[in-house]
Amino acid sequence: MQTFSGWNMAKIKVTDRMGNKLDLEAVDGRTLMEPLRDIANGMEALCGGLCSCSTCQVFIEPGWAAKLPPPKDDEQELLEGSEVYRPGQSRLACQIRVSSALEGIELEIAPAE
Repeated sequence: MQTFSGWNMAKIKVTDRMGNKLDLEAVDGRTLMEPLRDIANGMEALCGGLCSCSTCQVFIEPGWAAKLPPPKDDEQELLEGSEVYRPGQSRLACQIRVSSALEGIELEIAPAE
């Protein structure tokens, strides 16, 4: 984790919707959704992080998925209703808070439905 202008930042490894591999920095305490919606070929995040849609779905690499807290019931329900749901890998980026524990996390932005 590095500091930039007083903010702690974690580096995350992202595969965007076009298959491009990117290294991004995410601000500690914010959600993964925030940096992912701001990139080209990113995500829509239509509900703005309220866990009421699945437009911020990501696929977490299996080794990392086990390190995250399990999804809450409302998140799990949205994921299971998705056409691109991957058990054990699908998460909503709006529900994952950035911390030093996520330094180096690898994920792929799910295709739009």
